[in-house]
Amino acid sequence: MNRLSELEKTLAKKDIPAFKAGDTVRVYVKIKEGDKTRLQAFEGICIAKKGSGMRGSFTLRRISYGEGVERVFQAQSPMIDSIKVIKKGDVRRAKLYYLRKKVGKETKVEEKREFGQKQDAPLGEKGVR
Repeated sequence: MNRLSELEKTLAKKDIPAFKAGDTVRVYVKIKEGDKTRLQAFEGICIAKKGSGMRGSFTLRRISYGEGVERVFQAQSPMIDSIKVIKKGDVRRAKLYYLRKKVGKETKVEEKREFGQKQDAPLGEKGVR
């Protein structure tokens, strides 16, 4: 088992950002068409993360033309070019499978607010809030 874990460490990608269920993530996937390769972006809400290390995977869900589309990605797949976290979501569950039954605005996930983050409030007279 020790050899296996050492091998996984050497083969693991280092540029995978930390994200969790509820975060909006954009994944750039390499698509091969004939002799050309191009990048295709898939953006959605992460509804589940499973496993860790080389065996880890995550599921993204988005609504496309009124239909729910889910895609499962292997975290260490060579087909993934890059992963970007668009915004952090504030949820209380590790698996968001309940979003499959929701429609429209019900599928929105509340954005997580960081402490110390500046609020965009209009200034009153003399610059006093």
